[in-house]
Amino acid sequence: MDSKVMDVLKDRVLELGPKVAESGPYRNFKLTHDGDGIAWLLFDREGASANTLSSDVIEELDLVLAALESQRPSGVVVRSAKTSGFIAGADVNEFRGATDPRVVETAIGRAHAAIDRLEALRIPTVAVIHGFCLGGGLEVALACQSRIAIDGARFGFPEVMLGLHPGLGGTARFTRLVNPMQGMTLMLTGRTIDARKAKSLGLVDAVTQERHVRNAVKDAIFGRLKRARPGVLNTILNFTPVRGFLGSRMRSEAEKAAPHEHYPAPYALIDLWEKHGGDKASMLKAEKASFADLMVTPTAQNLIRVFFLREQMKKLAGTGNKIGHVHVIGAGAMGGDIAAWCANEGMRVTLADMKAEPIAGAMKRAADLFGKILHKRTDVRDALDRLIPDLDGEGVRNADLIIEAVPEKLELKQKVYAGLEPKMKAGAILATNTSSIPLQDLRTTLQKPERLVGLHFFNPVSRLQLVEVVSHDGSDQQILKEALAFVGAIDRLPLPIKSSPGFLVNRALTPYMLEAMLLLDEKIDKVTIDAAARKFGMPVGPIELADQVGLDICLDVGDMLRSKFGDSLPPTPAWLRDKVANGELGRKTGKGFYVWKDGKADKGSGPSSEAQPSADITDRLILPMSNVCVACLREGIVDNADVVDGAMIFGTGYAPFRGGPLNYARTRGPENVVSALRALAAKFGDRFTPDAGWDSFK
Repeated sequence: MDSKVMDVLKDRVLELGPKVAESGPYRNFKLTHDGDGIAWLLFDREGASANTLSSDVIEELDLVLAALESQRPSGVVVRSAKTSGFIAGADVNEFRGATDPRVVETAIGRAHAAIDRLEALRIPTVAVIHGFCLGGGLEVALACQSRIAIDGARFGFPEVMLGLHPGLGGTARFTRLVNPMQGMTLMLTGRTIDARKAKSLGLVDAVTQERHVRNAVKDAIFGRLKRARPGVLNTILNFTPVRGFLGSRMRSEAEKAAPHEHYPAPYALIDLWEKHGGDKASMLKAEKASFADLMVTPTAQNLIRVFFLREQMKKLAGTGNKIGHVHVIGAGAMGGDIAAWCANEGMRVTLADMKAEPIAGAMKRAADLFGKILHKRTDVRDALDRLIPDLDGEGVRNADLIIEAVPEKLELKQKVYAGLEPKMKAGAILATNTSSIPLQDLRTTLQKPERLVGLHFFNPVSRLQLVEVVSHDGSDQQILKEALAFVGAIDRLPLPIKSSPGFLVNRALTPYMLEAMLLLDEKIDKVTIDAAARKFGMPVGPIELADQVGLDICLDVGDMLRSKFGDSLPPTPAWLRDKVANGELGRKTGKGFYVWKDGKADKGSGPSSEAQPSADITDRLILPMSNVCVACLREGIVDNADVVDGAMIFGTGYAPFRGGPLNYARTRGPENVVSALRALAAKFGDRFTPDAGWDSFK
């Protein structure tokens, strides 16, 4: 291998540059040979920052493999010339809009042929893997005889997140190579594992550092590397009667997380392994048809749409983050968790509160979070070092961004601002995490109202990706741009939105929760109400959600929104005020609608969650969300229907397989939705009146 390329690989820069890429006969690959007769095949997809597998890339790979068959080198090394990793999977663009499963099956058959050709090479093949090795990328690696991971590499099959299962032979090769129980679990959950875990599973043969790659490759090519081989247990677990028993267990586990009715992919994967797991050729053939059938389902097409919504919202963040030091005021559930997340993402964070106890609680929660999501003890230590308790609030003087996360009281927030503003350095941003108070009200006492923005996070901060970036009519545009870039820098998705009561998400969720309380008034059991929402596809029912949010917050937000929007919202039941007055606030106090134990609602032995709620109940809960989203579009609070869907999915968990509340309305038919709303209005009141925006909705 020439010294220039070797130096590049050793330095892990791996960017070969256009001149090198153009010097060979291939657009996406560079094929060179070293002094030991080893062929180094470097994948460097043209015009892309990451390697993905498209039909033209697969076609070119087939040409490369044909050349290698005739050259017969002493071995072949497959690796990436991208710093981002090995291969990030398939090019998802090619999945969009698929309608004919047989067309998909034909295309996937061509890809299978190329991967099979790689596996069939009669010379030693080694995949050298750094960074991410996902989906189709892992399937390419599985077709090689040996796999060497660079420490820090990560492996996984995320296809289930798109409503699919692996489709380039991974279902067959993976379950034969590793313990099929562990292999199936990885494919069914979409989780990733690190290089060390991959080695323990037998997925990779060695884990090494970049500087040792050449020696590791020579060991693999010339038979000195001990390869991971399937054990006797793998054979037993792939035995037909055992697969039948394990398959039924897998189905019952899958049903808890992804109901068959809405998410067919996990069950198709289980069926595939259960029927064909003992016969590789049969499983490879059946995988193609199964993958193609899944591709054209509404679930897969909507989840693919959600994938692109995420990419679209990432771009809204822009680039050029200038925030290095964040000062958070209020160490409660939201403020403390915002501070922890910012520290996790590399920010220096000072956390202030009036009392030491909330700060201590926030630090403990942060340590728990870091322990779960960071893979090295040193990373946990470093994240905790970046999170600094600040009882005196001195951090405000040097902070680039101050996030206020105190309770939802206008006067309290304005009092905090009065103490902050004289201490803020020039150019610093003042942000509020208010969930509902319009910025026009908050800014009235500020000397520099133009630097006030809303950064509304969602609970739990570590899981919900959305942050509403709220502007008012006096906002400084440069500060808004910096706020958007900050959201991207902490790996969150920004929703630029104009200030209005409840913004988008809370304005849409409030009728969902208040309507559920009216259903309680009608003597419908809370478990049945929550079951109706979950059956539709919501991650949590409205009654349980109210408990999680806090009944005091629900009451405050409901009162504020009713003061602005009047009878377009369900009335607040008097008994809700009594519960709040009695301190029954939900999960945070241990009792609300449910009794909470260890962070979970105790649903007792009441009516089964399998109860069949009426269509009226479901529509009463769900359709007002679509109605509010249309209203926000009409009012110009948000200006993009796709981003509205993304916001509701990433901020509330709105049934992803339905593609968002506006996509759901589009799929169901806007005329049908309007008709259903009118029928509900006639039966239950004006709060269901269709918004005028439906007239122009497409």
